[in-house]
Amino acid sequence: MGFIADRIANVPVSASVAMTEKARLMRAEGIDMVALSTGEPDFATPAHAIEAAHIAALAGDTHYPPTDGKPELKKAIQAKLLRDNHLDYELDEITTAGGAKQVIFNTMMATLNVGDEVLIPTPSWISYADIVRSAGGTPVPLPCFEEAGFIVQPADIRASISEKTKWLFLNFPNNPTGALANAQELSAIAQVLADFPNVWVLSDDIYEYLVYDDEKFLTLAQVAPALKSRTLIVNGVSKAYAMTGWRLGYCAGPKALISAINVINSQNGSGVATLSQAAAVAALNGPMDWVEKCIATYQQRRDYVLSRLQQIEGVHCITPKGAFYLFIHIGAYIGRTSAGGRLLDSDSAFVMALMQEQHVTSVAGSAYQMSPYMRISYATSLASLEKGCERLEAFCKGCN
Repeated sequence: MGFIADRIANVPVSASVAMTEKARLMRAEGIDMVALSTGEPDFATPAHAIEAAHIAALAGDTHYPPTDGKPELKKAIQAKLLRDNHLDYELDEITTAGGAKQVIFNTMMATLNVGDEVLIPTPSWISYADIVRSAGGTPVPLPCFEEAGFIVQPADIRASISEKTKWLFLNFPNNPTGALANAQELSAIAQVLADFPNVWVLSDDIYEYLVYDDEKFLTLAQVAPALKSRTLIVNGVSKAYAMTGWRLGYCAGPKALISAINVINSQNGSGVATLSQAAAVAALNGPMDWVEKCIATYQQRRDYVLSRLQQIEGVHCITPKGAFYLFIHIGAYIGRTSAGGRLLDSDSAFVMALMQEQHVTSVAGSAYQMSPYMRISYATSLASLEKGCERLEAFCKGCN
């Protein structure tokens, strides 16, 4: 019997994290790397959030916090949900954790028994399936195709629900595709779920504010109020406010579920750092002009990269409506050989060869359970994107 627990035997390191680490190591060797693999804003945290944390520290707010979050933070989350999503939650229907990832992990640990199934529309964030497996559950992928805008189809949800189905995950705007479901599409999903009262919904809204082209974000419980009693909204301050390192996520849902999540959180987290909570209160209650400037910058970057991709033969990409990723189809290059003599027999081989020969990091679509694609992030400077596009074009031109 091995010393390491069986439950993590099939849980790999995140592919995006792995590629970013490779770029970091190569850069340390003096190689001019262009990292387009990281899903992290390149902006600094808003000054008013940093100042709030500073003031809290000077005031002595440095002791153990409540496990579920300080009252002022929960009130800020409550106000945000009412203001932006028109959803009313009591304070005991809200809890916090060290990032949205920990919220999801705590939720699965609190609700899944061995063999319970979780429906995950794919392409999907890498960690969903691994978190489900870690909690003893079984992830069930629901492929979503480019022809349908990478939106999960109601008929596929219905066909995949079994007696063991406990959760359906939804993530809009989506990582890695940037897909955004509209009111009609969400209503169609809700109509299916109305026939299955034992299936709950985890709505990962972490990219909520990062929406472009005058599109509108809607969360499922907002469109289908009847499902609010079995929906968990997951969000945080990392993406919109460039606060990834502050590690603060939150969720809102039925009181009994929140209580169960708090039990797990009391054992694996014991509450988010007080200074992070103070910064999050300032971000959530503060002005949105800073976020709006970031959104405009992201859209400019997105449009630039899309225009450059149109000039590269054999690749194509739908226009993402949100988040800060491009999910690029590279099927025309599978089976070819790179200029460096590497056989591109998969999207994984493509992104590895791109990194080794042109020093650009990206993430293979297979990491998100959809091939042959690659994901790049445009949450980086325009100068880096220009260099990255030039190198990608040179790589593609060199293939034969």
